[in-house]
Amino acid sequence: MKGRALGFTACALAGSFWGCGFFFGKIALAEMSVGHMVLYRFLFGMVLLLPLLVTHPPKLNRTDWGLLLLASFLGVPVQFLIQFYGLSLTTVSHAALMIGTMPVILAVGAAIFAHERMDKVGWMALTGSTCGAALIALSGKHGHRGEASLPGDLLVVMSLGIALFWLLINKRLMERNSHVVVTVYGLALGTLMLMVWVPLQFGLPPIHHVSLKAWLALAASGVLCTAMTTLLWNWGMTQVPASQAGVLLNMEPLVGSLLGVLVLGERLGPGAWVGGGLILAAAITLTTHSKTHVRETLSAT
Repeated sequence: MKGRALGFTACALAGSFWGCGFFFGKIALAEMSVGHMVLYRFLFGMVLLLPLLVTHPPKLNRTDWGLLLLASFLGVPVQFLIQFYGLSLTTVSHAALMIGTMPVILAVGAAIFAHERMDKVGWMALTGSTCGAALIALSGKHGHRGEASLPGDLLVVMSLGIALFWLLINKRLMERNSHVVVTVYGLALGTLMLMVWVPLQFGLPPIHHVSLKAWLALAASGVLCTAMTTLLWNWGMTQVPASQAGVLLNMEPLVGSLLGVLVLGERLGPGAWVGGGLILAAAITLTTHSKTHVRETLSAT
């Protein structure tokens, strides 16, 4: 029980830190392209993780290396470039609230690929979360500059479908490997992919004419919202079912939308407020009343 409680705590903290990612990303996007912002985010994140590359040598077999490469490709360049391009087209509060669809996506994926089973209460909660996300996507003044954008919202959701495979592959790898190794080497491989792709697609990243505010946002995005969150999340996933841990990602839309509204002055329509309420209600219901069992005892350390 103690490990389960700590696992939920780690996942909740990860979700809360992730909630700051769109806020910091929007600040940086005001001064650079999506590709450059994502690349700098991961470079700053790797600064914190570099010592772990030395202290935790990998002991992966050929199959595990292949899975880690696939997870890194999907979870870093593909997911984040699509997600933050979506953010560039919509508001922080809308993009953050759309993350509320992730527990639904993760629960379905866990049921299909990880053989976890949700009870009726869990599925009802996840359905409510989906309805909330739909209300959010359909609310707001779409099509106006600086306002919420349906294409942007949908790109964020698309990125979450890609993130599903990243999370589930990582969970499988952590059944027989250290969560630190999976996290650090996975992010390192993804960062190397960004270092190759971004200069080819977007040109060399800017160094001059970038404000201190943007550099601080990038550093916080990398250290707090990438390195720390992924370590916390991957460890938490070794302690609790993926489908239940996934609902704690709803801390991200809560924190992100509050930052968008209170700090950036964005406005949410009535539909978005109702949708956000449905998402939070689903999170509480799923974590307190639903019973989900892991496929088997996890052995990662």
